[in-house]
Amino acid sequence: MSYRSFVVLTALSLALGACSQPPVVGTFDQTATSGLKSGEQVYQNVCIACHSTGVANAPKSGDGERWRELIAEGQSVVTAHGWVGLRGMPPRGGQPDLTLEEFARAVAWMARSSGATWQDPDAALLAEIRKEEKKRIEELGNKSQLDDASYRP
Repeated sequence: MSYRSFVVLTALSLALGACSQPPVVGTFDQTATSGLKSGEQVYQNVCIACHSTGVANAPKSGDGERWRELIAEGQSVVTAHGWVGLRGMPPRGGQPDLTLEEFARAVAWMARSSGATWQDPDAALLAEIRKEEKKRIEELGNKSQLDDASYRP
């Protein structure tokens, strides 16, 4: 098994294992009002496995130094690249049932915890993210990360 395969499999197993964690107590339950998970809920249930430990070189949530360059790239770019999958991160963080809005909320939440002023996405920002998503897929040239059963546009 190659090192890259090992890293990807490790990241996936950690991300999937995080799904079994109980919900965080004392947080606002946005699902009750909108049907969608908040950024913090998605982080606690999906992203935390990699973004709290830095596994596969994932930028740790709260690490302003590490997030500085990502924040400079812009919210739509960073969100679209993560949504499509990059380096050791699978599309949608390995969670195929996430909506783009939920994923974008989690990215914004992590960026805010690292010093950004990013807001949860509105319709205009979601449209920008979709545009960046298409651009990123074209840049990749092949859709190997997107062709698995877990990817739904």
